[in-house]
Amino acid sequence: MNVVAFVHAQAPAGEANPDLSAPNAAPEVVTPPPASVAESAKKPQLTFFQILFSGGPLGIANMLALILLSIAAVALTIDNVLLVRRQSLIPDDLGDSVRQLVAEGQVDQALALCKTEPSFLATVIEHGLAEQALGWIEIEKAMEDATAQQAARLFRRVEYLSVIGNIAPMVGLLGTVTGMLLAFKQVADTEGHAGAAQLADGIYQALVTTVVGLLIAIPALGAFALLRGRVDQLVAEAAYAALHALAPLKQRRAGMPPPVQPPPAPPRAVPPGKIPT
Repeated sequence: MNVVAFVHAQAPAGEANPDLSAPNAAPEVVTPPPASVAESAKKPQLTFFQILFSGGPLGIANMLALILLSIAAVALTIDNVLLVRRQSLIPDDLGDSVRQLVAEGQVDQALALCKTEPSFLATVIEHGLAEQALGWIEIEKAMEDATAQQAARLFRRVEYLSVIGNIAPMVGLLGTVTGMLLAFKQVADTEGHAGAAQLADGIYQALVTTVVGLLIAIPALGAFALLRGRVDQLVAEAAYAALHALAPLKQRRAGMPPPVQPPPAPPRAVPPGKIPT
């Protein structure tokens, strides 16, 4: 029996008989996955520091600048927190001790006490006592000037946090813009043949600097707002404590006797028989 006839006989009903006389069929072509998918599957996961410093030379320079800004922000915050304290600016017993000495007339001892305990309050009181011979108006003006000067010094130290909070996002944005420029330059160099995965990789690496800049700026601006409000409160308390400490000088000058008035002139003698005019 012919082999072909035997195969036709063995084929089930309803199915097409295979055409063994036809030439060998081409094998099924399996389409390989895209190169980008294969590369992403094989690409190892980046660590935290690799992501931070993955923006090339410009990205690394921007990241180092942001790291320096973050260190400066932390150092300034700690320094201002230690400085802007009530015990440092307004010692508890200084105002009462100065008030007692001034009430007893020991102005020199009060000045010496302020020099031995330097602080915001001591400086304001010292400037006021230096003008005690000129009257209360000059004392009050000297204390106001000293208060404004010391408050400006404190505000300048706190203001650096605001500067860092404004600069950090700008440095991060600079890193992002330069990174995106390099990413699109790669597209231009390859005449548009750069894959979407490569472009997205460059963009996300560029955006890292913006994220870091915002992470630095937000706490810095928050610390600045809190410390500035604290400075305002303590400056007002120091001004009141200084006025309270030197209040005996104002009371003493208010209680001075009025100047002696010259006695009235005696009436003129009127000759007898003449009506006085």
